[in-house]
Amino acid sequence: MEQMNSRSNKKKVAVVGGGLVGALNACFFAKRGFDVEVFETREDIRQAKIVKGRSINLALSHRGRQALKHVGMEEKIVSQGIPMQARMIHSQDGKQSPIPYGKKGQYILSVDRANLNKQLLTAAETYPNTKLNFDYKLQDWSAETGQMTFVRSDGLEEQIKADLIVGCDGAFSAIRKQFLRRSRFNYSQTYIPHGYMELTMPPINGEFAMKPNYLHIWPRNTFMMIALPNLDKTFTCTLFMPFEEFEKITTGNEVIEFFQKYFSDAIPLIGVDTLKRDYFRLPAQAMVSVKCTPYHIGDKCVLMGDAAHAVVPFYGQGMNAGFEDCIVFEEVMEQFNEDFSAVLPEYTRVRVPDDHAVADLAMYNYVEMRAHVNSRWFLFRKRVDNLLHFLMPRTIIPLYTMVTFTRTRYHECVERWQWQNKVINYGLLVSATGLVLGGSYLLIKNPPDINKLIIPAEKMWNRLMALRTP
Repeated sequence: MEQMNSRSNKKKVAVVGGGLVGALNACFFAKRGFDVEVFETREDIRQAKIVKGRSINLALSHRGRQALKHVGMEEKIVSQGIPMQARMIHSQDGKQSPIPYGKKGQYILSVDRANLNKQLLTAAETYPNTKLNFDYKLQDWSAETGQMTFVRSDGLEEQIKADLIVGCDGAFSAIRKQFLRRSRFNYSQTYIPHGYMELTMPPINGEFAMKPNYLHIWPRNTFMMIALPNLDKTFTCTLFMPFEEFEKITTGNEVIEFFQKYFSDAIPLIGVDTLKRDYFRLPAQAMVSVKCTPYHIGDKCVLMGDAAHAVVPFYGQGMNAGFEDCIVFEEVMEQFNEDFSAVLPEYTRVRVPDDHAVADLAMYNYVEMRAHVNSRWFLFRKRVDNLLHFLMPRTIIPLYTMVTFTRTRYHECVERWQWQNKVINYGLLVSATGLVLGGSYLLIKNPPDINKLIIPAEKMWNRLMALRTP
């Protein structure tokens, strides 16, 4: 692990939340030489016999990798992930069609959330100026003094004071509650009408049941299922569906009937008994999108990760955006020489438009994944975009490429995407119009012999009628 920055002024930073973003943030602050304490409500997941809760598998891409690289963790985490080079689309008739994510050699990584969290906590602990506290539940805190009150697992209260409080405690952040009590704090949360349920596809004869280097998608217009590979040769399958549809299925036989209708190719891969067991193991879980602004109070507190911008999981950017928060904050601290009174407002100014943009992109991508990938026009436009990107790599860049394989600011990705769509659609319209006019001109100048067209037309009609005959 890299040595601490000797420029430290030894201010104390309290990171509330020991999840992915909290643990990575601890590494960032410790590397700069701050005295860092992490406070996590749950027990240490590295010691837990059972890791509570469920999670949709994580897709690590460029933004997240850059953050891990900054603290010397990229190579280790990448070595424990599985590359996914394309979406593999499973149609209802069982046909499989790949849609590459980008150019040859570009891929995203399927990584295990619990393992990644454990690795980051262990990395944070290697810094001598970092202390991890588990089973510490935040009761209250003061934005004026930086004083915090925690209740420990033994029931005793403990007072902690910090120069900076970093709220990384998730979509239902206890730190953010204080923000809600203050004027001019904008906050919204939106639950989408769909829930998710996780299923397991076990190995077959010790090997992956499907091709492992893909993110598998079963798009069914109003709902879908996806599957991501794990190192133990299983796939984690996640079914996304409106809650009312989940509620209609109440028996094991109804589960099988539903899957036979929509995901028939997955039944022999998951297994009938496993499918029935997993479906009723836990109820469908909700998904929430959170937007707020500002991300800071004075020079004492800042929100990062899901506490600032929880997003639905359909662009695979939740973790990556949270990790990028750490880099952006680091860059702003470098710019303003760690002066929190200047750093915090600048961080809000820079980061809010990007996090709001990625929240909107995540909502959009759910429609793309469950419906648009079935559209011939969508697939045609994908090919056109990729061809234009090949011919003009600096002028035309597909949205997914910008979001996933660069650190172009999220809101700039959206603005550029909208501009490109207008230009490309206009170009396609002009081209189509030119073809129609050109063809019409040729027909007028050289009219065909109608008598010669009648017989081929009759033959074509007879063939079409023959196809309709059972």
